[in-house]
Amino acid sequence: MSTDAQAATNAGPYAIVETSGTQVWVQPNRYYDLDRIHAEVDSSVTLENVLLVNDGNAANVGQPYVKGATVELQVMAHRRGPKVIVYKMRPKKKTRRKNGHRQELTRVMVKAIKVGGKALA
Repeated sequence: MSTDAQAATNAGPYAIVETSGTQVWVQPNRYYDLDRIHAEVDSSVTLENVLLVNDGNAANVGQPYVKGATVELQVMAHRRGPKVIVYKMRPKKKTRRKNGHRQELTRVMVKAIKVGGKALA
């Protein structure tokens, strides 16, 4: 077994959820920065697009989503990501364009991963 596989089996319960077009590996009582979610700070958000749930022993893979599985999140803060500089230049043409971008993010805490209304550990 590779070290990544060992770490995944010893990680405890986790889920892979789909939010704003991306897939995120989440574990209970950890915080994550996701793309901006339109919710108030300290409010609760429930994600139903759960692709995989692992309770520490066996994985339950959905086709495409796991039925009855939800992930409860608590919104901690709205933030902005690091600045990314986009610089385009055409050589020998005196054409230069410089743009900056900062992604709007929401920091969320994973409160519970539930399957069939029952929370995992």
